[in-house]
Amino acid sequence: MRKVAALLTILALFAFVGTALAVAPGKTLEFPDGAMGKVTFDGKVHADAGKKCMDCHPKIFQMKHGTIKITAPHENGVACFTCHTGEEGQPTKTCTDCHKK
Repeated sequence: MRKVAALLTILALFAFVGTALAVAPGKTLEFPDGAMGKVTFDGKVHADAGKKCMDCHPKIFQMKHGTIKITAPHENGVACFTCHTGEEGQPTKTCTDCHKK
């Protein structure tokens, strides 16, 4: 019985760690369809900056994959640009900061 409880505890911890980041550790989310090149979201970068999942989910982004479509021109206050306004401390300066060919 103790082994089962220990195993369930370990599984629960791994499930929590995976959801503590916007994208599970070692994983990325790619938006490949942009004319300027794909955009890759790495949850670890945001977690390292002190962000939590609930900072963006579900207020800005739904939790279901494929529910966001980011189009140009980008507008402040929409999707990534809710935070990434280009102002001091909110990086996004050039297209190539996000778009990679």
